[in-house]
Amino acid sequence: MAKKILVVDNALDTQTAIKQLLEESGYEVHITTDGMEGLKAARQICPNLIILNDMLPKMNGYKIARFLKFDDLYKHIPIIMLITLASESSLKSVLESGANTCLTNPYDPTILMEKVKELCP
Repeated sequence: MAKKILVVDNALDTQTAIKQLLEESGYEVHITTDGMEGLKAARQICPNLIILNDMLPKMNGYKIARFLKFDDLYKHIPIIMLITLASESSLKSVLESGANTCLTNPYDPTILMEKVKELCP
């Protein structure tokens, strides 16, 4: 059975590229486009991994990560945060949110897949 990955990103080109990359590696991919949908989907699907954009409509990625990481039912789910700006404050926010790791968007597909395979073997 394929491992499930939830991608929460409102940019169509990013969704499409990540979905193709993950499906080619045998993952089952679910996509949502805003923070509220992403949080709801994470709770319903209980994926093996979440790839989460930091800047989302309705609820940002940091809040989603915090809701999940501080809930005993979902805290085990690894999160890769795609951040817009690699500033000291955004890196601090990633750590405080509980996300496992982050990549600057635009991301390097090779590095993304390395992190996916590391967190969702």
